[in-house]
Amino acid sequence: MKRAVPRVAAFALPLAIALAGCTVGPAFHRPRIDAPPAWGAEPKAGSQTYAGAIDTRWWRSFDDAELTGLVDRLGRQNLDLQIAAQRIREARAQMKAVAAAGLPQANWSGSYAYRQLSTHGIFSLAEPSPGASLNFNLYSNVLSTSWDLDLFGAIRRGVEAQRADQSAALAARRAAALAAVSDLAASYMQLRGVQAQQVILQSNIALARTNLQLVRDRFANGVAANLDVSQAAAQLASMESGLPELENAEAALINAIGLLLSEPPRALEGELKNRSPQPRLPVSVPVGLPLDLTRRRPDILEAEARLHAATAEVGAAIAAFYPDITLAGNMGTESFAASDFFSLPAKQFSVGPTLNVPVFQGGRLIARLAFRKAAQQEAVLTWRNTVLNAWREADDALTAYAKSQSTHALTEQALLQDRAAYTAARQRYGEGATDYLNVVATQAALLSTQSALADSQTRSETTLVALYRALGGGWEYAEPGR
Repeated sequence: MKRAVPRVAAFALPLAIALAGCTVGPAFHRPRIDAPPAWGAEPKAGSQTYAGAIDTRWWRSFDDAELTGLVDRLGRQNLDLQIAAQRIREARAQMKAVAAAGLPQANWSGSYAYRQLSTHGIFSLAEPSPGASLNFNLYSNVLSTSWDLDLFGAIRRGVEAQRADQSAALAARRAAALAAVSDLAASYMQLRGVQAQQVILQSNIALARTNLQLVRDRFANGVAANLDVSQAAAQLASMESGLPELENAEAALINAIGLLLSEPPRALEGELKNRSPQPRLPVSVPVGLPLDLTRRRPDILEAEARLHAATAEVGAAIAAFYPDITLAGNMGTESFAASDFFSLPAKQFSVGPTLNVPVFQGGRLIARLAFRKAAQQEAVLTWRNTVLNAWREADDALTAYAKSQSTHALTEQALLQDRAAYTAARQRYGEGATDYLNVVATQAALLSTQSALADSQTRSETTLVALYRALGGGWEYAEPGR
C-alpha cells in the first residue's frame, strides 16, 4: 500500500501540470473590413432589384420546369461536386488522425527468442553462476502506453488547423456547387436563346421564300425586273446560310449541359432539342447588402477558413519552443521458460514521465515560426483581396444587369419600328410604288432587330445568372442531407 503512493504521485504531478497548461499562440478572430452601405446601379426598366435576402434557389424564379429539373439532377450527378465531397472526407479523416495524437496510445508486443551468448564478448568478463548456461530461451510479453500531455497546446493547435482545413474543403465544395449551377443555368439560357434565333431565322426564311415567289410572279407578268428576282434569291440564300452556325451552337450547348450532368455527348439531345420559349425574368431580384457577401460567398468563407488554419499553425509553431511531458508506462512478463511465463515472479513494469525541452535546434524552430507567420499574413491579404474582388464582381454584375434591361427595352421599341417599316415597304412594292431593294433592306433590318431582341433577352438572363453567382446564392441545394 505504501508503494502505491509514489506511483500515484508520479502520475498526479505531471497531470496537475497538464491541467494548469495553456494553449499558446494567437487566437483566431474573423477579420474586419469596411463594407459599402449599399449596392450601386439598379435597373430602370424591366426586372427590379432590392435589398432583400438572397434566394437560395434562384433558378426557380425563371419559372422554367425543365431548368429546375436539370439543376436537381446536377446535385446528384456532377463529378466536380463528387470530387469536392471526397476532399471533405479527406480533411475530416486527417483531422481525426491529428486529434488522435492527443489521446493515450497503447501497443502490445509479444516475442520469443532463443539466444546464445558469446564466450569472447562482454559476458566472458562476468563470473558465471553455478549451473548457468550461455544458451537459453526468452519469452516476453509487454503492453506499452504513452500519453503526450500537450502542455502548451501544440496538438490542440494542430487539431484546430485541421478543423479549419475541413471548413475550407466544405467551402470549396460550396464554391463548386455554385459554379456548377451557374454554368448550367447560363448554358441553358444560351441554348434557349440560340433556339429562339433559329425560330426567328426560319420564320424570316419562310417569308423570304414567299417574297421570292411574289417577285417571280411579278417578273413573269412583266411588272418586275430580273434584278428584283436576283435580289430576292440572294436574300433567301443569305438567310439560309445562317442556319448551320446556329445548329452547331445548339449542339455545343447541349453537350456542355450534358458534361455538367456527367453525360456523354449527344445524350441530352432528345430532351433539349425541343424549342421551348426563352425563360422569363423574375419581376424582382433580392440582392442583399455588400456586408452579406462576407458571410455567404463560398470563396470568402474558404479564404477565412484558410486564414484560421494559418493562425492555428502559428500557435503550433510557438508551442514547439516550450517543454513537453509524456507519460509512459510498460507492463508485462518476461521468462526463460514458457511454463512460468504468466507467473507472478515473471511480471515487469515501468512507469514515469519524460520531460522534453528544446535546447538547441539549429534555428529550425525560429525558421518554422517565421514561415508560419508569413503564411498567416499571406492568408490575411488573400482574404482581403477575395472580399474586394467579390464586391467588384457583384457590383459589375449589377451594372451589367441594369444595362441589359435598358438595352432590351430599347430593342423592343426598335422592333416595333422595323416591323412597321417592313410592312410598309412590302405593301408599297406590291403596289409598284417602290423597288424591291427597299423590301430587302427593311426585311434585313427586321431580322437583325428580331435577332438582337432574342440576344438581349439571353444576355439579360445570363447577366442575372452571373449576378446570382456573384452574390453567392445557390450552393445550398447541393448540401448533404438536403
